[in-house]
Parts: sequence; C-alpha cells; structure tokens
Amino acid sequence: MWKRILIANRGEIARRIARTCRRLGIEYVAVHSGADAAAAHLGGAVETVCLGPGPAGDSYLRIDKLVEAALRTNCEAVHPGYGFLSENSGFATAVERAGLVFIGPAPETIAMLGDKARAKALMRAAGVPVVPGTDEASDDPGQIEAQVRAIDLPVLLKPSAGGGGKGMQVITRHEGLAGAIESAIRVARSSFGDGRMIVERYIDQPRHIEVQIFGDGRGGAVHLFERECSLQRRHQKVVEEAPAPDLPAEARQRLLEAALQGARSLNYRNAGTFEFIVGRDLQCYFLEVNTRLQVEHPVTEAVTGLDLVEWQLRVAAGEPLPLAQSAIACLGHAIEARVYAEDPAQDFRPSPGTVARARWPAGLRVDTALDASGEVPPFYDPMVAKIIAHAGDRQAALDALRAGLDDTVLLGVAANVGYLSRVLDDPAVRSGHVHTRYLDERKDLLAPRSREAAVAVGAALHFPVIAEQGSPWTRGAGQGAMDRHCLDAGASLGRVHFELDQEPVAAGFAAADGQGVDVAAAGKVSRVVRDASGLRGRADGRGWEACPSESGWHVQVGGDHYTVHPRRIRELDGADADRLATAPMSGVVAALSVRPGDRVQPGDTLAIIEAMKMEHAITAHQAGTVRALRHARGESVREGDLIVEVDYDAAP
Repeated sequence: MWKRILIANRGEIARRIARTCRRLGIEYVAVHSGADAAAAHLGGAVETVCLGPGPAGDSYLRIDKLVEAALRTNCEAVHPGYGFLSENSGFATAVERAGLVFIGPAPETIAMLGDKARAKALMRAAGVPVVPGTDEASDDPGQIEAQVRAIDLPVLLKPSAGGGGKGMQVITRHEGLAGAIESAIRVARSSFGDGRMIVERYIDQPRHIEVQIFGDGRGGAVHLFERECSLQRRHQKVVEEAPAPDLPAEARQRLLEAALQGARSLNYRNAGTFEFIVGRDLQCYFLEVNTRLQVEHPVTEAVTGLDLVEWQLRVAAGEPLPLAQSAIACLGHAIEARVYAEDPAQDFRPSPGTVARARWPAGLRVDTALDASGEVPPFYDPMVAKIIAHAGDRQAALDALRAGLDDTVLLGVAANVGYLSRVLDDPAVRSGHVHTRYLDERKDLLAPRSREAAVAVGAALHFPVIAEQGSPWTRGAGQGAMDRHCLDAGASLGRVHFELDQEPVAAGFAAADGQGVDVAAAGKVSRVVRDASGLRGRADGRGWEACPSESGWHVQVGGDHYTVHPRRIRELDGADADRLATAPMSGVVAALSVRPGDRVQPGDTLAIIEAMKMEHAITAHQAGTVRALRHARGESVREGDLIVEVDYDAAP
C-alpha cells in the first residue's frame, strides 16, 4: 500500500479521500488555489502546495503544477477525485510519465471513453445497447445545426468530452437553435477544454440509472449494484439513491450484465460508472462511462458496507479486487441529497460568498467542504455538501434524510436546503415514480413556502423589549427597527419597517412574552418562538435560525435563506437608474456582446456572467445606445457591479 499520495482536488471530495487515507495510515499532500488558502480540505495534510490564483484554469487544471507538486513532496501516486482533471487522459498520462501512479483507469481508457462518440461506438461493438443518434462529434456550429435538423425532434445536444450535465441542451424547436449551440460549445470549452458536441435522440421521460463497477485491468470486473439518479435539474443530479426503486429484477439484471459486459470488453481498471437511461418500456440504453469516483458513491458505500476509495487505492497499488461478486451484497436503502450554494427561486443562480454559520445533522453521514463556517469561492462548482441517510427500507431512509434537512443550517449564502425538503415531500418522489425531466417540470417546487414566516422572524429580530438585558433579541434596537409613532390597535407594541431580500416590508407587534412575540403582517398573525439563545426557534411551525451580518441578519426559515436589513430609503437619479446593467451575482465576465456606440434592442444580450460554470445573461430592457463598458472579459465582478452603461431611448 502507498506511503504518501497527492490529492489533486479540493472541497468535500478531497476531505473524503483524506478520511480513507488517515484510516489506512497513508500520508497525503493537499493542493489549493489562492481562493482556498484557508479551506478545510488542507487540514491533516503532511504538506500543502499552492497551485496558483483562484480560477481553476490557473490552479486546479494546471497539469504541470500538480505533477511537480507530487514529485517535490515525494508522493508515490495521485488521486484525482472527481471533476477538474479526473477524466483528463493527458493528466493521467503526465502522472504516469513522471513515474507516479494514477489512481484510476489507464490513460488510454480515459481517452476512449472521454470521447462520448467513440464510447458509444465501442459499446455498440461490445453488444451494449446505445441511444440512437450520431457518433460524430464536432465543434463546428454549422455542422452541429445540420445534425440537429437531420434528426427528429426532440434532440439532446451534449459535450463529447464532458459530464455532469454542463453544456447539455434539449432542443425541442429550431427557433433559437444557433444561440443554444454557441452557448453549449462555450460552456463545454470552459468546463472541459473541448467544445465538441454530439447529437442524440432525446428519450422522453427516461429514468437515469447507473451501475458502479470495478475492474482489475485484466478482464476481471465486479459490480456494486446500481444507483437511481433520475432526480435532476438541467441534467445535474440533485438526489440519488441505491438501489433503484421499483425496478423489476429482470430489468436490474440486464443493467448489471450490460455494465459488466462493457467493462470486460475494455479490460477496465479501477472504479467506473456505466450510466444508462431506461425508458418507460424498461428498455435500457448506454449513456456514458464516468472513469472516476462518482459524487454519489456514498449511497453505494452505505448499502454495500464498502469503502470505494480504499478499493481504488488497493487496485491502483496492484492488489486484486478485494471481493468476488458473490461476496458483495446490497443491504437496505440509502439516499443522498446534494447541498448547493445556489438560489432555486432565482433560476438556481449560484451564490458564492462567506458561510457565516453552518450546522449539519447529527446521526447522518455528511460529506462537506466546510464545517462550522467557510468560503464558497465563485470559481468552482457550487456544491457545498452531501447528506446521506441509510435505513432498512426506502421510506425509512427518506424520512431520515428529510429530518436531517430540517437540522441543516447554512447562513450567509443562498442554498437549496428548503428546495431539497420540498422535493423529498413531493408525492411522486416519495413513491419513486419520477424521470429525468420531473424536477424541471415541477416549477412550483422552486419558490419558498416560508416567506410569511420569514417576515415574522425578520420583524421579531428587531423587537427590542422581549427579554432580559443582553439578550440577542435586543440586537435590533438602534437599527431603525422600532417606530414608536406607529402604535395602533393591530400593533399594540409598535411597528417595524425593514427589508427582506431587498423588498420593503412592514409588520406590527401584537403581543410578547418571555418566549416570543406575535407578529402581524399582511392580515395574518404569526407566533415567533425562540430558544434560550434567542437566535433560533420556530415560526408558524417552521424552524428558523439567524446570525448577524454586517448590516442586518442572515436568516434561514424552513430551509430557505433570507437577508434582513433595516429599511434603506434610497433615491436614484432617473438617468442613472435607466443606465444600470448590473451583475446578477458574483462571478466572471465570460462574454461582452456589445461595444460603445452599438445600438441594442429589447432582449439583446449585453454581457454574460459566469459563476460556478453557469452562465447568466444581462439583457437590454428597451432600445438604446451603449455608452460604456465598465468591465472587460475575464474580469471578476461582484453582485450589483455595473457592467454596461446604456442610454435608453426616451419613451415615445
């Protein structure tokens, strides 16, 4: 077994790999960017190496710096984790040429399977069923458009070199096709360094089921059963589970055998995941092979009782597969929810920033990038943690995970905790009857259902007279919260004005005691109760927690994140307000579509901001002329920064 390895990754997966290394007595070297200089994944490392500035292209994607770091710190092997360079055959080759061991498949296997078009051809030759479509990959927009138009709609457009759903587009009509193709190519190049796309027939309402396999590199392979990954939004997995629910034994066996057949045909080495889509007729089609550890590997570990990272290390060290197929069993049911720093109500807009307070559920497995607090940089994927529940059956696992989300707190950045709770409460999800488009169709799950309770909590945080001197409930006093000139019958203890997520609100205090306060707002009275700390409790039956920010409060109610500030009276000059084209979130200017002097029409794209590998367009709201560009392509910007000045035409 290894004495020392380099973990070529960051965040929760770097910490996950480190956990197994510590258990096995293996030393590890951690790497980081300038943005991660104080990150939790550096803890416990025998050495740490800074790779460069924050952007991944200057740090975590620098093959030369990673190999040099491994050699300089006397490592024997390199574990790539997932994401970044984990499926880059050039990285695997560079590691091996340096005399190190790459903890993963052979470089040539990664190259073959990383090209999705070639992978389809290989699996077709091996007798594995594949999705109908072209095997030819291209980054020529005109050629791609011709391929799309040659196939009956709907069509799926996806990066040949990619994964995780980034850059994928479902084409249901030909209008706007050119723009969709250009966006997909741009995201693919940014994410994977390769803009080539393939075109496939889109299978309506399929399930996404994958099979975890391990190969010894000599034709031997075992499976560790399957995982259901159908709960996705925009092809990005949100909730995964093992085993797949309501899957007939015959269909399960076909999937497992197809994965093993494919792995053996490749003489596959180390961990791999064969992904399939399963139609409503239970016919399965090969989708792709992920030549790395998967984000959702913990659910497989839960039902098998095995440590997949340990398996990776042992196979890479030349040991045989740890167990024969007959010795691998699937016991109980496991479900995982991914916690992202993003705002579902704002089209899943990424929310980088500082997590002022985090709390994770006791009794469940939590793989997280941070513990009590930490930074979420704008340069990387927005996933912060994974919460995993394992129980004797699916319903018990669902209940345990749902309760765990109620005990999860993430204050300081918007997060999807409330959204995950609503997803797990959904009847179709509870029954297991979903497909890969289900969450995209359930727009009603996006909006928080806790706003009324959040208004009540925001008001209560400003209430100055509830309890003993020094109570956190007095923090609001002096922040412009109380207006003692607004007493009335419906607010006998006064009225408060503040902003909830920048929207002005007003609420009255109807009654109070040592436990809490009754808040009247919008014709409803809500009871806000707090515990001894004064910074958490319940409101309208929903749990809430708060912590102070620089100018107000961060608040989480029912899993949904809010900001509370004293009301700000701000008068903007009309001409200045008309010219505002600001960044919708912190990120990087990915593209500027205009120059000073250009004419724009309503809906025209002025600029594109990229954060955590997602693109967001800034558009003109009426006709006008571009006055100035305040930022250049590639520059980092913060939410609210002015990007483009436009002199809009006067209304007729």
